[in-house]
Amino acid sequence: MIKLSQISASAPEGFHKKSIKKECDAMAKEIAYMCEQLYANKNHNILVVFQGMDSSGKDGCTEHAFKYCSPLWVSAKGFKKPTDEEFAHDFLWRVHKHAPQKGTIQVFVRSHYEDILIQRVHKWIDEGQVSMRMDAINAWEKLLVKDNNTTVVKFFLHLSKERQEEKLRERLERPEKFFKHNDGDWEEREHWDEYWRCYEDAMNRSEIPWTVVPADVRWNRNYVVIKKIHETLKSFNLEWPALDTERFK
Repeated sequence: MIKLSQISASAPEGFHKKSIKKECDAMAKEIAYMCEQLYANKNHNILVVFQGMDSSGKDGCTEHAFKYCSPLWVSAKGFKKPTDEEFAHDFLWRVHKHAPQKGTIQVFVRSHYEDILIQRVHKWIDEGQVSMRMDAINAWEKLLVKDNNTTVVKFFLHLSKERQEEKLRERLERPEKFFKHNDGDWEEREHWDEYWRCYEDAMNRSEIPWTVVPADVRWNRNYVVIKKIHETLKSFNLEWPALDTERFK
């Protein structure tokens, strides 16, 4: 049972920034090598899901984990407020078409879980709809696993309320971060406790488990994410495919 109030958002003691960042870079290079093998074999695929409060580092994790990868191997899709067309369909319609194809990694920066988070917090859907959607999410993820050999890796970036305020203020003070500023982020912050309740409930009702990532310290956050993705790719025991000599006959 996940209880966010009992999980530290900070880096554990004994970790050293310089050595961790060096290890992250080495793992990121190995991730790129294995991603190319994944693409060559086309036997497996991975869906990476990032959820977390505003400014928790979803974009940053994606950038650091896959910085050496070709866009042929890894794609990212960010899910924001649904368009009118998306609202006119079932809530999974806009998500399913971005599921990963064999040999690739698809990153969701926010995801299908948004539809049982913000809509639940603001009471746009009732608890019966929440339960129905949670059942649909579990069934959809199971479909990906069983029908297309997808490995689903889900990260909740666990940011403290104090650290979030610091990062939101950076977006008001640093020119290179102005484009990330959104007044709505400050408004959503007022619902912090309710968001945590809904996140906890969603994670605890998920059939595929989540990794809760301490996100107050960027380099530690990146390390936890990169290590998990690295371990996932290693578990496939990837090798280069044999030469198809039939092509030359």
